[in-house]
Amino acid sequence: MSYKNILYDSMDGVAKISINRPPLNILNNETLLELTMALENARSDPSIFLVVITGVGDRAFSAGVDIRDHLPDKVSSTLSIFNKVFYTLRSLDRPTVAVVNGIALGGGCELAIGCDMIIASEKAQFGQPEITVGAIPPVAVVLLPKLIGPAKALELILTGDVITAAEAKQIGLVNKVVPSEKLEEGLRELIGRLREKSPVVLKLTRMSLSRILDVDFKKELEETTRIYLDLLMRTEDAVEGLKAFVEKRKPQWKGK
Repeated sequence: MSYKNILYDSMDGVAKISINRPPLNILNNETLLELTMALENARSDPSIFLVVITGVGDRAFSAGVDIRDHLPDKVSSTLSIFNKVFYTLRSLDRPTVAVVNGIALGGGCELAIGCDMIIASEKAQFGQPEITVGAIPPVAVVLLPKLIGPAKALELILTGDVITAAEAKQIGLVNKVVPSEKLEEGLRELIGRLREKSPVVLKLTRMSLSRILDVDFKKELEETTRIYLDLLMRTEDAVEGLKAFVEKRKPQWKGK
């Protein structure tokens, strides 16, 4: 299978999916569709025991979904395509790990936290800045409270603050932080620890965790998406925030 916007490699039981749109690895709809195909490809390969997601280059894991795809004429299809990535990712019966070097913002941060584990370089940064452009991060709304608790999740989502890898580790968002030059070494160390385990037991354990941790994930994401499309996108401020970002100006909020 050939891809335009990602790189897919499988070796020794590890499937590696790399977003290949440097320098910021923006997730346009074509890239999101390819991510879903790559995840399904990994699922269909019985030799795969671990799935790794990363970004090409050292500037960004991903700076998020293309803002132009959030505008009213595209947002419905964009959210449908975006959500399918996470339905597929969260239902995988193999462990998943995000390797983050650089920024992981918006949809990029959601993609990272959608994985089971995160290994980050010291210079990595995480954030959900959607509110600054009048938007909601649907996946983060569902996952962040479960990962770091409601209070911290609300703080990050409502302020749009960007945090360092060290702070992300402190609040439980990231599993391991390593120097940039040792990022691959950190991944190899984790792969080595998992490789020692029975692949069938890893698969069944991940399946069990998925059915417990994500029992309401689809329902919750559908409800957040409904609020986004039926309520948020009918406000003037949502459209103003997106247009202001595209036009590189400060938004003029009207509160309606």
